[in-house]
Amino acid sequence: MNKNEFLPTTMEEVRKRGWKELDVVLISGDAYIDSPFMGIAVVGRILESVGLRVGIIGQPDINSDVDIKRLGEPKLFWGVSGGSIDSMVSNYTATKKFRNSDDYTPGGKNNKRPDRATIAYTNLIRRFYKNTVPIVLGGIEASLRRLTHYDYWSNKLRKPILFDTKADYMIYGMGEQAIIDLGNYLKEGKDPRTIRGLCYISKEPVEEFLQIPSHDECLKEKEKYIDLFKVFYDNNDPVYSKGLCQKVDSRYLIQNPPCDYLEEDGMDKIASFPYQRDLHPYHKKDGNVKCLETIKFSIMTHHGCWGECNFCAIAVHQGRTIRTRSEKNIIQEAKDFTKIKDFKGIISDVGGPTANMYGYECKKKLKKGTCVDNYRCVDDKRLCKAMKVDHSRNIQLLRDIREVPGVKKAFVASGVRYDLITADKKHGYEYLKEMVNHHISGQMKVAPEHTSDEVLYHMGKPGKQTLIDFKKMYDTLNKEAGKKQFLTYYLIAAHPGCEDKHMHDLKNFTTHELKMNPEQAQVFTPTPGTYSSVMYYTEMDPFTKKKIFVEKDTKRKEKQKDIVIKKQNFRGNHKKKAHSYGMQG
Repeated sequence: MNKNEFLPTTMEEVRKRGWKELDVVLISGDAYIDSPFMGIAVVGRILESVGLRVGIIGQPDINSDVDIKRLGEPKLFWGVSGGSIDSMVSNYTATKKFRNSDDYTPGGKNNKRPDRATIAYTNLIRRFYKNTVPIVLGGIEASLRRLTHYDYWSNKLRKPILFDTKADYMIYGMGEQAIIDLGNYLKEGKDPRTIRGLCYISKEPVEEFLQIPSHDECLKEKEKYIDLFKVFYDNNDPVYSKGLCQKVDSRYLIQNPPCDYLEEDGMDKIASFPYQRDLHPYHKKDGNVKCLETIKFSIMTHHGCWGECNFCAIAVHQGRTIRTRSEKNIIQEAKDFTKIKDFKGIISDVGGPTANMYGYECKKKLKKGTCVDNYRCVDDKRLCKAMKVDHSRNIQLLRDIREVPGVKKAFVASGVRYDLITADKKHGYEYLKEMVNHHISGQMKVAPEHTSDEVLYHMGKPGKQTLIDFKKMYDTLNKEAGKKQFLTYYLIAAHPGCEDKHMHDLKNFTTHELKMNPEQAQVFTPTPGTYSSVMYYTEMDPFTKKKIFVEKDTKRKEKQKDIVIKKQNFRGNHKKKAHSYGMQG
């Protein structure tokens, strides 16, 4: 493994390594950026670490064979990913307008990522390689569409994505061990259908797996779709989850139990692969990629999130159990940054899906797995008593990073859960003080999303009193530090259960309690793999099956957003424009 090389993306690079062919060719909806933040790069490095010859084709032209034939046919399998973001989310706004820009495309113009990229790339392979080696799907687009799912852009339930593609297998979730097992099984000529974390299509059901509502049943009865989603959601934990079996027409989608989570040493190993932390030279001729501005010198401290916001798919894709890297490994990464030529001493982010979940987890969950039957670590009313929030390890980590010679500043740009800070009576205040004094630059991201108790219930978010308590703590610490730093509030309009009256309540709250005028809010986008999307499609509370209001008219969705961002002067703040921040739509 050469520490100064990208994975090959042309045959010239393959030959330079002394190879005649590749074992695996990976296809991605993003340009090839060799970074631990890019799933396709991580998969490539994992396979490389077990001795396989791997190449990557980023954003292939789907209208010709020029790109798809660039590396030849692999010996073992093709790996297909739609990219770091679901291609439909990447290509369209919440009101279904086409996005002109793409942060993962060289030059920034959104002209290289096809709609439903996973399907498009699989069809591309089949068009030019008849009877080829297995095609394996992966990435967030495929992972969240692995069973019958609601598709907002076509406004209907779609079949599991393996039925809409001509792929052979899918690895769902993070799948680190599953991808290794798959490579080894195919290399040894073994049947991969027993691998944990794998999905495939079968002519026969697997009787010992959970038999969930068929695709046809879901089409006929929305309640059946709710039943399916609940079983799907509750069987993502490797400690106890069972396999799932869904009938689709005359065949069956088989989802094996999830693969085991990585331990700390496994997390460290993957983070230590020889990533070049740059855009592959093949793509540079077309321009820079914007996402590198934030990920090039950022540190991922952990995977997973147990926040379980109903509109977020992290719980299903990454899991609800935190897996952390060791402090030693994280500090070494910071030290490695200082050896890179264009590092200016600034670490853009130290965090994860939720920055302040690093370093602690529920002991009961680690032993028995995540709780089911709608019992969550945190919801709109309380934090589970079994979850002992403790920021002490995170505090020390941040202090140690600041002490690395050559590091001038280490920001925490990832979102934080303010309810966890207020819940940590021993170290919450100290953690926030550390953030205020050293790890934010002018503003701190928090995500109340809304303030109406009714809407917060449907979102699975904490109540507004927690936000009020947090803001007081934040303002006090800034005053003590002599700093004028503000809070960035992420706000959502038109979430299921939200009416105009709730947006007026939110506007009054931001005006009188937060003393600010939101400049931006995000219209809710129903994405596969979330309870909120189930609510949007069924117009029911999935936990009670009672009918709820769902705004589906585009103009009225925009009206909800306009209610909260409408300019409104108020005493003491009409000149303080710096207070006005919000979620980018």
